[in-house]
Amino acid sequence: MNMSFLQELFSTITQRDALRRQRSDARAPVDHERVIAACRALLESDGEASSITLASRALDLYARLDETEKLRFFERLTGEFSADAERIDEAYQRYQASRDDCDLQALFNVCEPSRQEVLRRLNLTTDGTHELVGMREDLLGALKAHPGLQPLNDDFAHLFASWFNRGFLVLRRIDWNTPAAILERIIHYEAVHEIQDWNDLRRRLDARDRRCFAFFHPAIGDEPLIFVEVALYKGLPDQIQPILSGTHRLIEDPDVADTAAFFGISNCQTGLRGISFGNFLIKQVVQELKQELPNLRHFVTLSPVPGFRQWLDSLQEQEERLDDDAHETLALLEDPDWHSDPAKADRLRDVVKPLAAHYLLQEKNAKGLPLNPVARFHLGNGAELHRINWLGDISAKGIQQAAGLMVNYLYVLEDIERNHEQYTTNGTIACSSSVRDLRRRARKLLTGETEK
Repeated sequence: MNMSFLQELFSTITQRDALRRQRSDARAPVDHERVIAACRALLESDGEASSITLASRALDLYARLDETEKLRFFERLTGEFSADAERIDEAYQRYQASRDDCDLQALFNVCEPSRQEVLRRLNLTTDGTHELVGMREDLLGALKAHPGLQPLNDDFAHLFASWFNRGFLVLRRIDWNTPAAILERIIHYEAVHEIQDWNDLRRRLDARDRRCFAFFHPAIGDEPLIFVEVALYKGLPDQIQPILSGTHRLIEDPDVADTAAFFGISNCQTGLRGISFGNFLIKQVVQELKQELPNLRHFVTLSPVPGFRQWLDSLQEQEERLDDDAHETLALLEDPDWHSDPAKADRLRDVVKPLAAHYLLQEKNAKGLPLNPVARFHLGNGAELHRINWLGDISAKGIQQAAGLMVNYLYVLEDIERNHEQYTTNGTIACSSSVRDLRRRARKLLTGETEK
């Protein structure tokens, strides 16, 4: 018996049933009460066919809610589908008395909120995973103003960490022959260096000195999860404009390249925020590139420094933190065309680069991690803060967000695990001697700084 055929037939029947229900509901007003009722019915269902139908109906009803009703649905799901405190107490007392593994498992079971089972059952339907990713995106949009929804967000994160673990991810190379629907999504999701049009995309994908790779998940089809753009290079790149312009090839023959430069890494699904893909992606892409181009020796990023200019502005407002000359020099940034004036640019370079080293190495967030999000990502993946590039990005965005700076984070395969371990255990940041030298120079610019 062909089980695959039966499963497809079974799925088709349930989808038709769901479609009939959706059509019958189409004119009825939808509020969060109906979605909650559908979720309760889904929990009570004990048959696969009925569960798929009910899951499809619940997701369809949810999709028709406005923002206010979605918020009310999240609040009800968080509050009314939580774990039963009395059952937890009883299970704990039994385990405390017996110390038996079976009682321990029973305690684990009752500690799980029923909303996790709701989410699992919603995932039964076709496209359920993708729709749940969209649901979490809605939730994240409401979370800041409604922190009481955090337990529901934790449930999503817990389940997504399993559903999207490395074993399910599929690495695919993206090139000009990739289906147009995927290429359109690449244009849409590019978050680091905007893709201007199809010609711009072709320059990034079709040239012999370029590569692009993306992770996909079987449950959400042709929707990329994350992708990385790579430029093959001779030496280490220090400016993004030659890479993006496409006016000439960086190298004529990929076989002579000794460097793979990761110049754009974009997460595509907001609903998967906090689920780590980047470290797996970089490591696998490195392996793919080494197999294709064995002459590659260096794997390095050319990364933006978002938030650095904002930090400089805040430093300017705290006049007591800067010596007078540095304070006067940073005032030159108020001229929008300062980077076109060699005298101003040279003067700023001697102040801004050391302060950038301080910012990347010393400035921390509330969790004690680097303040800069790009630094957190690459350092957490085991990279080394290798070089700070002056006027690495002179686009309007680059000047506005980072005073034109870009950074090379270097991935040395033999050092990745050690760097990652030292970073996660005691916060040690691997950096080059040139960056350490810049950090020492920053102490002369910042009042109250002592030798460390």
